[in-house]
Amino acid sequence: MADVFKGVEPMVYNSKISVPYSWWAGDTASKFFISLRDDQKIIAPRCGTCGKVFMPPRKICPACFTENTEWVDISNEGTVISYSVARRQLESIPVDKKTPVIWGLIKLDGADTALMHYLGEVKPEGVTIGMRVKAVFADSRTGTIRDISHFKPVK
Repeated sequence: MADVFKGVEPMVYNSKISVPYSWWAGDTASKFFISLRDDQKIIAPRCGTCGKVFMPPRKICPACFTENTEWVDISNEGTVISYSVARRQLESIPVDKKTPVIWGLIKLDGADTALMHYLGEVKPEGVTIGMRVKAVFADSRTGTIRDISHFKPVK
């Protein structure tokens, strides 16, 4: 069969096709998303063995291999532990095309791990590691991570 392609010049086409898809979020992510949508509350699972609280939620503790069945409320405020500024607009980022996108790695108070999300209401030069931020919930919530519109600086 390889002989069929002998002498054929390989061609590469750079596509900009967006392929939407759906999947079942599972019981852990679903519980988290429903809490965001219905209660505007951030909840996270806690490991019953080591006590670590996982945000984003994890079904199994990666250290203890214990199923995380206990859920706790965590704060909607946290600390930026790292960030990146994306100055190139992509179709998958639904924001104003003139504004750079700021991604923040945010450790919410009460969590042992960090969540990556948009930072807003701040210019790139105003973001600092250690900056305190607070979740801003979307006006219309649908049960996705975008139910948190962005995180803004705490004054």
